[in-house]
Amino acid sequence: MTEHGNATPAQDAAAGSGSDDDAVALAHSLFQAARDGNTELLRAYLGAGAPATLTNAAGDSLLMLAAYHGHADTVRLVLEHGAEANTANDRGQTPLAGAAFKGYTDVARVLLDAGADPDAGAPSARAAAQMFARQEILDLLG
Repeated sequence: MTEHGNATPAQDAAAGSGSDDDAVALAHSLFQAARDGNTELLRAYLGAGAPATLTNAAGDSLLMLAAYHGHADTVRLVLEHGAEANTANDRGQTPLAGAAFKGYTDVARVLLDAGADPDAGAPSARAAAQMFARQEILDLLG
């Protein structure tokens, strides 16, 4: 993965120059992996100790980015590593509301199974599903 040979991702990061630029670059890579649904890359870093609760400058977590971009397997992985299903971003939006807005029923199902509250956030997932006529998601929400 890097020129550091067989080191774990966390060891690779620690072996770098230690600069803030390295940490920022790693965080950007993790956020992009969440957006892209690169579950295997995230699995390696989360398994090596990267925080599943990492957020960007807008308060979007790895979970939010994976949910908003429709990656159910990535959402499941991040939840398994300690992400909280109801954590809202700086705009008060939850991952479930993002999935409802985009119409990702499979992602909504994973989040609901993890305890996501359909009435949390602003707008809530329920309100987003109603606004955008996401009947399949409304059916899941009960």
